[in-house]
Amino acid sequence: MHDRESYNAKMPTACFLLFFAHGLVFSSWASRIPIIKTALSISEAELGTLLLLMPIGQISTMVLAGKLISIYGSSWIIKRCFLLYPFFLLLIGISPSYWALAAVLFFFGVSGNLCNIAMNTQAIEIEGITKRTLLSSCHGAWCFAGLVGALLGLLMINMGVGTFYHFMISFILVLSLWLYSKAHLTNIIHKVSPQRQSIFKSVNPTLVALGIIGFLSMAIEGAMFDWSGVYFQTIVKAPENLVIMGYTSFILMMTLGRFVGNRIIEKYGKRRVLQLCGVLMSSGLFLSVFFPELWICIIAFMIIGLGSSLSVPSVYSTVGKVSTVAPSIALSFVSSISFLGFLMGPPLIGYIAESFDLRYSYGLFACFGILLAVMARQMKVFKDN
Repeated sequence: MHDRESYNAKMPTACFLLFFAHGLVFSSWASRIPIIKTALSISEAELGTLLLLMPIGQISTMVLAGKLISIYGSSWIIKRCFLLYPFFLLLIGISPSYWALAAVLFFFGVSGNLCNIAMNTQAIEIEGITKRTLLSSCHGAWCFAGLVGALLGLLMINMGVGTFYHFMISFILVLSLWLYSKAHLTNIIHKVSPQRQSIFKSVNPTLVALGIIGFLSMAIEGAMFDWSGVYFQTIVKAPENLVIMGYTSFILMMTLGRFVGNRIIEKYGKRRVLQLCGVLMSSGLFLSVFFPELWICIIAFMIIGLGSSLSVPSVYSTVGKVSTVAPSIALSFVSSISFLGFLMGPPLIGYIAESFDLRYSYGLFACFGILLAVMARQMKVFKDN
């Protein structure tokens, strides 16, 4: 049982803008990593350690975030905690030392994960009210924000704007989006029995499997975000002005796929969509491994982007169908495992590439796509989707 308010036509737009705001914060930080690294004289190994603090912060809030949302509701968290994420972005901009930055990045991960779970819960709740698929376009908004944030960062850097002032501009943009969105959210409080409050009292195999599928997909996604430029530079041997084409072709198709994905999921169902996503990601990666030519790899990266576009939205929107655990706690569990793939995939790529070759790394990740497709076919939770 749960309490719900009447449907507001502005709810989907509000949710869409929140995902955009969240993506803008993350991409603003990502665009400044090289400059922050240089300013604080951080080594490669030290940077690797710093980047691990965000997933540590994320995992530390996995249980807390789900419980808070199940007690107070996702809208309560968004209204009171969402601005913590851009606030810690500001603190990153003024961190005077390695250790100060380390502490801030931990809480940056904590606040980012709290907002992430609240947003996705809100989107699932709106899907339940409207009986329409919403998560795909919301995740598309996050991808689009990645493009906007990267362009904004490039503009700020070329104009000589300092990191803190760049982040202040991002904070103001996020504040504006939040002020509009917070007035148009659902207000659902899930009343669940104590048996459904904890995921650890009885680990649900379906949620574990959903988490693994999300992990596999986001590991590929993270590898493409962080290594596509290096792949075009070192393996494809692309001209310097075309190195960015790998990332660009991937992110454009991923964004496009998510914006049109709602209708595709509704028409064909999540199981078939996930199987296709796995096949596309695997095919694109293998194509880039066996035929490392410029135009072939551009097409291959477009295929990978299309495959990556609908897998995570399909997984997240399925979480609400697992009735043995409170929706917010279940989503917290699945999304935390999934996002670990996004954060841990790129270091794994690097370790394999250091020992062997970058193509071996991409070949291994291609197998992730095959495993994803097989798991989606076997899971009963997708039978009726």
